[in-house]
Amino acid sequence: MPVSGGFAPASQAKSLSHLEAARPVRSGEDHGAALSDRALAERFNDVVLPHLGDALALARWLTGNAADAEDVVQDACIKAHAGISGYAGGNARAWLLTIVRNTSYTWMARNRPRGMMAVGDLGDLDDMAAAHGTSLPDEDGPEASLIARADTAALEAAIAALPQPFRETLVLRDINGLSYREIAAMLDVPMGTVMSRLARARGLLASELGRAP
Repeated sequence: MPVSGGFAPASQAKSLSHLEAARPVRSGEDHGAALSDRALAERFNDVVLPHLGDALALARWLTGNAADAEDVVQDACIKAHAGISGYAGGNARAWLLTIVRNTSYTWMARNRPRGMMAVGDLGDLDDMAAAHGTSLPDEDGPEASLIARADTAALEAAIAALPQPFRETLVLRDINGLSYREIAAMLDVPMGTVMSRLARARGLLASELGRAP
């Protein structure tokens, strides 16, 4: 049940162009180092650049602000470039989005200390989600149908109003398209927790959209 990432094409293209131009490039001191840098740059281009749209979408939903999302993704790209030599293969998008998620929370802790969720709140939300059930969320049920028919502006507002753990799980699954297993690894939680958070997020979303005029 994919939903919109929330970026207008022109705005996203401008953001991607800005971020690609800002990616770090190092020059080698000798011919051997230059070849090594070239190989790292090629790996960065192959691994990171194709997924900048997903990175911006995730950062935007986590920070709630397109300009802040660009700052976060630029920081994440610097970290990805610094760590690209250690990239061991696998799902490049999940690897980059993990960096973006961690960078988002670091950025918000530094710039919005009062807006961060208290640790105790997360347990309460997981208890609430567990009560909703841990069965595989219904991709074709009435909640999914209501969300699919929703007005874009109303949908974006409803997603933005979700508690942070529910919102990030919904975004990672329904916007970024990661698997339950990939999300569980990224969030360092059991897969059942991912499913219960997603089910609860979709339920809250459908409830909010059902009240919309």
